[in-house]
Amino acid sequence: MMMIVYISAGVLIGACAGLLAQYLWSQRRVTSARQRAKQIIEEAHREAQGIVREGKLEAKDELHRLRTEFEASTKELRQELQKEEQWLAQKKETLDKRLDLIEQKEQGLLQEREKLVREKQALENERGRIAKLIEEEEQALQRVAGLSREEATQRLLTKLEREVEYEAATLVRRKQQEALEDADRIARDVITQAIQRCASEHVAETTVCAVSLPSDDMKGRIIGREGRNIRALEQETGVEILIDDTPNAVVISGFDPVRRETARRTLERLIADGRIHPARIEEILGKVRREMEREIEETGMQAALELGISGLHPELIKLVGRLKFRTSYGQNLLHHSMEVARIMASLCGELREDITKGKRIGLLHDIGKAVDHEVEGAHAAIGADIARRYNEPKDIINAIAAHHNETVPENRLAVLASAADAISAARPGARSESYDLYVRRIEQLEKAALDVSGVQSAFAIQAGRELRVLVDADAVDDNQTICIARQIAKRVSDDVQFPGQIRVTVVREKRVVEYAR
Repeated sequence: MMMIVYISAGVLIGACAGLLAQYLWSQRRVTSARQRAKQIIEEAHREAQGIVREGKLEAKDELHRLRTEFEASTKELRQELQKEEQWLAQKKETLDKRLDLIEQKEQGLLQEREKLVREKQALENERGRIAKLIEEEEQALQRVAGLSREEATQRLLTKLEREVEYEAATLVRRKQQEALEDADRIARDVITQAIQRCASEHVAETTVCAVSLPSDDMKGRIIGREGRNIRALEQETGVEILIDDTPNAVVISGFDPVRRETARRTLERLIADGRIHPARIEEILGKVRREMEREIEETGMQAALELGISGLHPELIKLVGRLKFRTSYGQNLLHHSMEVARIMASLCGELREDITKGKRIGLLHDIGKAVDHEVEGAHAAIGADIARRYNEPKDIINAIAAHHNETVPENRLAVLASAADAISAARPGARSESYDLYVRRIEQLEKAALDVSGVQSAFAIQAGRELRVLVDADAVDDNQTICIARQIAKRVSDDVQFPGQIRVTVVREKRVVEYAR
């Protein structure tokens, strides 16, 4: 029993000791845990304080950054606001100015309106006064003439219409006359100055195709035995030698002026030498031909040099030289061409055209006449083809082709060429023409016009260069006048042979004669 008590006491004491040991161990663990917790808390506190400090620093940095950004954005916004304020201020100033201007215009319009109202009132008053005067005038006219209002109005309008038409026609005629007088004066001044500045000497030279003989016995020597000398001379030169009853002279006939001149010089040398036979004829003729070629070339070069023209093709120079032996109505063509070149230079100088081209056209305008006996066609067209063949400019070619109005002029130089050619050819003494031929041509001109229906009379004036035609004003109207002019011009071109051109002027005039007593 006791044993059990002791064992129970031992167990109880052991349990108490175990509990005490466990309690002490637990106290130590609690104490250790408390210390550990305290350390953790202290470390956590220290870490929290560090985090707080870092957070404060970061917050300060972020606050500084945000403040900087805010200030920058605020500054930009402030600048924009300032600009907006300035723009608004300018806009306001502009609107104020426009408002002032609108007010001024409105005030001006009000004044103008008041002025128009006053003028309208004055106009209405004047209309009333005029209407009253017209009514009084109509009443007076009705009392005097015994006419109704409509009849008086019609007569008055008719009278006013006639007066206005007369005044208008008078004004138009006066203006037309003034324009014609100015144009005629300017044209005369230009042509007069050109002729005065040209001042070139001109001798109308006619090529003589007769050779003087020392005696009539020389005719037999020229004919030779059985005509062998004259046949050889004619065959070599291409001309016809006429030996007739003319004392001490033989006549050389040939269409080519160069051949004719060559034959004349050859015959003169044979006569001077005295030895006339086929071999001697051939020898002398060869020398004369070479001399003629040199003379032609030198003459062309001298003409171009005298006029200051350069760059001509050698063949053109030879053709210019050939003009020395060519005449037209007794006028030497080389002298005529040089004179036309000088006139062209003066006209081009007055009208500010190319003087060099003008002189070139004048010298070459009749170049076709140097070969017109060899080539068919008008000399103007032949000359244009020659100039085109030797690469002359287009305006020069057109001027040569159009100087007789056979081609439409395409430039002012072509018109001036026609005028210069007419000036040189039509001046007194420039050309010779038989009296009978001249009278016959004048009669043909007038007859060609008189045969047309509606023509009263016709007069050839200006040495046959103009045909003045008077028509019956009662039988022919203005449109028919144009047709008559064209019809007469065509008849003259078809029926009459003439150099250059003829101007046809048709006059339709209505004359009314009254006598004031």
